[in-house]
Order: sequence, then structure tokens, then C-alpha cells
Amino acid sequence: MSLGDDKGYGSGSGRTDDGYSTIGGTRQTRTRLPDGEGGDSYGTPRRPARSSRSLVTVVGVVVLLIAAIAFANMGGGGGIGSGGGSGKTGNKPDSSSTAATGTKPVTGKNGSIPSGFAHDEQGAQSAAANYAVALGSADMFDKDRRRTVVTAVYAPAVAAARQGDLDKVYSGQDFLTSIGLNADGTAPAGLTFISRSNPAGTKVVKFNGDTASVAVWYSALFGLAGEGSKNPVSESWFTNTFDLAWINGDWKVTDFTQKDGPTPVGRDQAASPAEEMADAVEQFGGFTYAR
Repeated sequence: MSLGDDKGYGSGSGRTDDGYSTIGGTRQTRTRLPDGEGGDSYGTPRRPARSSRSLVTVVGVVVLLIAAIAFANMGGGGGIGSGGGSGKTGNKPDSSSTAATGTKPVTGKNGSIPSGFAHDEQGAQSAAANYAVALGSADMFDKDRRRTVVTAVYAPAVAAARQGDLDKVYSGQDFLTSIGLNADGTAPAGLTFISRSNPAGTKVVKFNGDTASVAVWYSALFGLAGEGSKNPVSESWFTNTFDLAWINGDWKVTDFTQKDGPTPVGRDQAASPAEEMADAVEQFGGFTYAR
């Protein structure tokens, strides 16, 4: 899936810091759309124990999701921002880091995905947050909607190189069966498939005018909601770092990496019934994110 060094883009490996990947849905250490790097427990109060079968199922789903994304994004060559980054890392943020910039959110749409981001750091952060949502959505499991997302989010040369591989991953019979979906990527009757990313914040890692590297910290909901679901909806936390390029008047993804966490300590809240979870996701719409 490499674009080739002559394209000037990164490999688009979508890899994690430890060599794995997860955008649009998976990870190979423990979870790619749905876990936590190293131990993610901080001495939290003990939660009610799950059955070993449920735990194995959840872990298996995560591993498969991550494996799928890793496979789809494999490629060679370096490129824009494929390495680490200098710039604004390691500094303690001040109060302005979470304050509104005063710049109005974008109103343009490329399909259902926001577009027309500002040609500055604020615009790059807004683009990265919205692209994390699009690539982590259930649309990635539908062939037509997936192609719309990839075309809208990725740089043209990257999108062209990725389409076939992503189609192969997301339409694989074994993969879909393992996460409880039908062969066409739809949920079984009576169940609601949920795949949603919820950005909590963004950070500029590197900015050079027409290229940028932006980290997005977000929580991810993934699973099947409904009575009898063997893959109940669970929450995971990730940080994706997107390499962006200013192309044809907008920010586009050229590469990304992913790592688990930071993962907050869970509270002693009882899990909601399956029907309530399915209703919530269907009734509460997502946001257009902006800095």
C-alpha cells in the first residue's frame, strides 16, 4: 500500500507506536477501535467480574479490529511526518490550550464530513478531530460509505492507493463474522452496530505552513447493542497522530500513527441495558469539532 517515494507522501501505515495500527477500527496489542497501553488500571475500585467467555470475546474483537486496520494501512517508505516531531511537545499547556479560538466552525461538507478548514494550526486541529470521527465510524463497514469517507479524508494519491486494501479488510468474511456482523457489514436482526469516536482534545505536534502533525485524544465505543449480543459495546481510549498536508484548499491525511490511552480510571457505574445503549447512539448525534 505504499504510495511510492516519488509521491512525496508517507506510507500511510496507520501504525501504532509499537508497530501496530488502528484507525477506522482496530489494533493488535489488545484493541484497535476498541484498549490501554501497558496496564490501564490505577487501583480503581473492583468492578463486577465478567465471565471469561465475554472477556475473551471483547479482547478478540479488539485484536481483529486492530489487525484489520494494520493490514489495510501497511506500506513502506517514509514521508510527511512519518517520524516523530519536534515543536510543541513536552510543554505544559496553559489555559488557552482548551479555550475556544474564536474562529467559527466550518460549515462546508464533503458528503457528511466537515470540510473547508482554516489554513492554520487551528484548522489543522479541527480537521484532525473530525477525520478521527469519520475514520472510526460505522460508515467504514459499508462499501459505498467507506469510499466516500476515504476520498473525503485522505490526500488523493493516498486515497487511491488505500481503497482496494481497505475494501479487502472491511469486507473479509472471517473478520466480519468475528465481530458479529453479517457478510454485507450490517448488524444481525435485533442488534445495533456501534462504532463511534469521541475526541476529547487535540494537540499540534508540528506545523510547517502546508504540513502539520496533530495528535487527537479520543474515546471509542465499539460493539453490538441489543438483547443477546455476544460483543457488547465497550469503551476504549486512544491517541492518533495525523500527518496532514494542505491540498486543494483543505487539510488532508497523508499518514497516521496510533497508541493506546491515556486511559482514565473507570467509575463504579452500572452498565446500561443493551436497548438503552442502542437508543442512545441512535438518538444522540455527533458533533462537528473545532478549536
